[in-house]
Amino acid sequence: MEDSKNILGKKIKQLRKEFELTQEELALKLGLKGKSSIANYEAGNITPSDDIKLKMCEIFDCTLDYLMGKSDVRKPEKINIDDVDVAFSSGYKGLNDTNKMIIKNTLEALLAKQEKDEENKK
Repeated sequence: MEDSKNILGKKIKQLRKEFELTQEELALKLGLKGKSSIANYEAGNITPSDDIKLKMCEIFDCTLDYLMGKSDVRKPEKINIDDVDVAFSSGYKGLNDTNKMIIKNTLEALLAKQEKDEENKK
């Protein structure tokens, strides 16, 4: 299993690149003296302090769980789940792999058809 420092380091690097920041630019935004701290965070050699992690969350507009690799959801408050979504998700989890694939393929086909229908209306 991967070490939490390595997971955090990979996430920091991924987000830094996504935001098109150099190690030096991120260090400046975090109030650090040089890029060596960022390089060490990304390599998993050292773990940033809690204050630095929270500043990163502000810079990258994400939760601490997302930054730490504990969640794939960047900003959970932006997700709108209603009762139908919950019921569907609960039912989906009980399906075997074959039926899950059928649902996935059906959804993809419906979305493609909807997109094509919308294009034809234009």
